[in-house]
Amino acid sequence: MTLMLARRAAAECIGTYALVTAGCGAIMVNATSGALTHVGVAAVFGLVIMVMIAATGHLSGAHFNPAVTLAFAVTRHFAWRDVPLYIGGQLLGAVGGALTLRAMLGPVANLGSTLPSATVGQALVAEVVLSALLMFVIIAVATDTRAVGQLAALAIGGTVALDALWGGPISGASMNPARSLGPALVAGIWQHQWIYLVAPIGGALLGAWTYQAIRAPQKGEQ
Repeated sequence: MTLMLARRAAAECIGTYALVTAGCGAIMVNATSGALTHVGVAAVFGLVIMVMIAATGHLSGAHFNPAVTLAFAVTRHFAWRDVPLYIGGQLLGAVGGALTLRAMLGPVANLGSTLPSATVGQALVAEVVLSALLMFVIIAVATDTRAVGQLAALAIGGTVALDALWGGPISGASMNPARSLGPALVAGIWQHQWIYLVAPIGGALLGAWTYQAIRAPQKGEQ
């Protein structure tokens, strides 16, 4: 493991920690005060992703999500040898964020754990669709030089907020195995958690492959 890879993994850890602390913290605060509302919680998730991409995107690529890391690797935009350390950093950050919330606010709202509000089937489909849309946007702005790279943080953060706005009432709009696993592990909430492992990974792969299929070749490509 090189020092540079360790620094990149640390950036992933910090970004995922911020995601869980801010996003799940918003769920917990809203559960006790009602001050944020569903719209406010969705905005917090989008905003924290946006600012952390702006802060660490140049360091690690700002995945903050094992499903994103795997989709990049499968589509050959990321080295497989770096995948374990990236995912390890993301999981560590998610658990650290959940532990911080537990110490700060107590066992409120299951620490923001994701659980289906509709049927299991509806939640599964929702997570696949939400994750596919998110990954479609991510791979477009991150790998295609014709996209406006300066808007990557805004585009990805906006997609997270959009997905959370309409998908949250169905599945919790996780789109991220680490974001779900951290609070679930600390709160001891395991019911239906397989959805938030399988569906985001499947959806991210679907979104990445879809963009790869429709993107026009750039100069020098076949």
